Amino acid sequence: MVLKWLVAFGVVAAMIPLGIHQIPEGHVDLRGGALLTSMTAPGYHVMIPFLTTVKIVQTTLQTDEVKNIPCGTSGGTMIYFDKIEVVNILNRDAVIDIVRNYTVYYDRTLIFDKIHHEVNQFCSVHTLQEVYIDLFSSIDDHLKRTLQSDLNNLAPGLYISSVRVTKPKIPEAIRRNYETMEQEKTQYMITTAHQKVVEKEAETDRRRAVIEAEKVAQVAKIQYEQKILGKESEKKIAEIEAEMHLARERSLADANKYKSDTEAESNKMKLTPAYLQWSMYQAIAQNAKIYFGNAIPNIFTSDMKFDGQPQTAKPKSTQTA
Repeated sequence: MVLKWLVAFGVVAAMIPLGIHQIPEGHVDLRGGALLTSMTAPGYHVMIPFLTTVKIVQTTLQTDEVKNIPCGTSGGTMIYFDKIEVVNILNRDAVIDIVRNYTVYYDRTLIFDKIHHEVNQFCSVHTLQEVYIDLFSSIDDHLKRTLQSDLNNLAPGLYISSVRVTKPKIPEAIRRNYETMEQEKTQYMITTAHQKVVEKEAETDRRRAVIEAEKVAQVAKIQYEQKILGKESEKKIAEIEAEMHLARERSLADANKYKSDTEAESNKMKLTPAYLQWSMYQAIAQNAKIYFGNAIPNIFTSDMKFDGQPQTAKPKSTQTA
């Protein structure tokens, strides 16, 4: 009896480690051959060994890498994409529905297979030039947009964050042609850029020469205008001085004329018998000769006749001092 209990205890002890499992952070677990309706959170949990199985599903950002994707262009050229990375996240509330419909390997159906399909759809309607060169930068946005559109209908809760597409592999001969074209294009761009630089330098020199010429012309114009203004100022000054001189001469002439007229009028008024007699006395008084004698008064009275003009006097006896 003791041996049986020991055996039973040993079996239970051996099964306990099998029933303990850990769920990492950012994951949930699903148990049972028939999907249970509940999920367990991250941490340690206990299950019944052999009766319950656990599947861990990631609910944080994860990156699925789809490799070696064949692609046939509209021209019939077969090319290969080495790797396309799809960054996606599964909403925790949508885990049960998506796993129920697409199993825990939902990404194989919803992402890997869809990437193959969408890449081939894209290549089939575009030429090699468009896929490899012209539209390559838009392939990732196109895949993200079409994938998310399908997931919104097939698996709500699964979101595409971004898609990264590597450069596809093309046949070696075509690749060499593209390299040659790229080199020629680069050389052409270098030549064109050099030509633009030369043209820009020539244009700069031309503008500099025009600016210098305009500067010289403006300076000459300013100097000419300054000379003109100087001459006009001198002319105005000369005109003002001439007008001042003319006015001064006119004033002097008017003053002289007024003086002459005044003197003439004054002299005219002075020509009276009394003034003329007074003038005569003044003239005689200024004579250097002096006469003495008894008959001197007769010079001015009896022997002189005054008719407006002085007469010569004849003294009867004179004696010179």
